[in-house]
Amino acid sequence: MTEAVARHAPGTPSWLSLLAHDPAASREFYHELFGWEYRQGPGPGSADPHFRALLDGNEVACIGQMPRGRQCLPAWLPYLSADDADKAAELVRLCGGTVGVGPLDMEGTMRVAIAADPAGASFGIRQTDTRPGARMGGGPGTVVWNELITHRASAVEKFYQTVFGLEAEPAGGHPGADGAGGADAEPERLTLTAHGRIVGGVHGVGDGLPHDRGSHWLMYVEVADTDAAARRVTELGGRVLLPPHDTPYGRTARVADREGAPFAVIHTGRRGS
Repeated sequence: MTEAVARHAPGTPSWLSLLAHDPAASREFYHELFGWEYRQGPGPGSADPHFRALLDGNEVACIGQMPRGRQCLPAWLPYLSADDADKAAELVRLCGGTVGVGPLDMEGTMRVAIAADPAGASFGIRQTDTRPGARMGGGPGTVVWNELITHRASAVEKFYQTVFGLEAEPAGGHPGADGAGGADAEPERLTLTAHGRIVGGVHGVGDGLPHDRGSHWLMYVEVADTDAAARRVTELGGRVLLPPHDTPYGRTARVADREGAPFAVIHTGRRGS
């Protein structure tokens, strides 16, 4: 009997992937940091295999090979759920975004695309009724928050509302409320909701947007000890971009892996399910 798969509301992050120039080294980095194990599988839009990251037998993310000749910086991409990937991709184009890959079928269970919003932040589109999403919010080693770091939050609010039906409202403290925008920034913070459920956020950092990366989505991964995780990142060849500090949602640090892909670690104090 096929196990029923809970449908994610449109706009809900349901998968994460990283394309790395040296995926074997990246797999080792995240294995040492989070304890991820791997299972090989095909990747979207590429002949190169991807490796699904597993934690306690549950899929949490995917790491694959950056296409040969592409010189873009590696980055973690959230895949936002859609009832119809083709319609979502068309809306991306109509709303000033771009579609770089797809939509295309993957493994016979999903239809996916890789796109970017008008500010240049890349993300995935994922349509499926049969394959579970990544395990999120399940304790150390799992993603607990996804946030768009961009110049002005208000400039992309309408885009995500039109493409995915996400509602946005001003937010106070959340995992990304770390004051990282800089003294000259005018930060804006929005909470994104799908059918009343909080699914992510947008942080407009003004002049604090990294010049070498631009707008991007940032994942927050739960850890047992933020300070220890930040130290381990540097031991494994990564960098600490924003040192550990306390927020209303927990102690967090912004870091980057060996190839420069940014992400954040956070200790929320929540127990895994």
